[in-house]
Amino acid sequence: MSFPTKTATLVGSISAALVMGGTAFAQDMETASVATDPSFVPFEMMDEETGEMTGFDMQMIRELADRAGFEVDINTMDFNGIIPAVQTGSVDIAIAGITITDERAEIVDFSDPYYDSGLQMLVSANNDEVQTIEDLEGMTIGTKIGSTSYDYLTEEFGDSATITPYPGSGDMYLALMGGSVDAVFYDAPNVSYFAKTRGEGRVKVVGPLYEGQQYGIAFAKGSELVAPVNEALAEMREDGTYDEIYAEWFGSAPSDDDAATSTDAETEDMDAEAGDMEEDGAESED
Repeated sequence: MSFPTKTATLVGSISAALVMGGTAFAQDMETASVATDPSFVPFEMMDEETGEMTGFDMQMIRELADRAGFEVDINTMDFNGIIPAVQTGSVDIAIAGITITDERAEIVDFSDPYYDSGLQMLVSANNDEVQTIEDLEGMTIGTKIGSTSYDYLTEEFGDSATITPYPGSGDMYLALMGGSVDAVFYDAPNVSYFAKTRGEGRVKVVGPLYEGQQYGIAFAKGSELVAPVNEALAEMREDGTYDEIYAEWFGSAPSDDDAATSTDAETEDMDAEAGDMEEDGAESED
């Protein structure tokens, strides 16, 4: 049985959820609506020439959907609204560099992890004071609304630092370069990418990787799409497709030893095509 393509409007999605009794969509659905944040370079971003979403996540979800037997309708929105959109049924799937956490897993289902990440600091190129997270005490730190980096900072510092959340990561990077914040603390792959592209010579990555994390694809609770997507992901890892896509965006395939700690090195050889993308923001998520 196939289901019609859904729009990403709240009213339509809630109506569909009521009709279906809140149950998950069938595996043989025709089209799944997918939410992403267009600012999480190089995972998802808008190709200014084609007007289509591109990036590591976008290539992954299209390949996964093809293998699992459905098509995707990509919808963009601010990261802060993505998990609620999945939870309420406004969209079927979300992929946007979403860190798997216990709190999020209470309201959505996650696929198996597909990317190892962590959090890292970014400071001005002439800043030699900051080397570890402890050095940020008493400073103003930029991060992204709704991200695990914001949660980490509030738990780490409380009132001993000024934590400034921004709606987009491009905003916080501009704030750093403009002197409005002393540092940015955010997802390592995005931080490293910005430092090597738009921020080259103006900012630098410092300190170790904090709080090893894994990204997962989010689904509504009980979604029947989780199993076929996980099966497709396992197949991609087995037949080498995952490594091919990874190398296309990060320069080399991940190794078992350094998958969670080599983000900065991986971005050094990042595909030139991604580097030419419009950087309204080397932005987003977790």
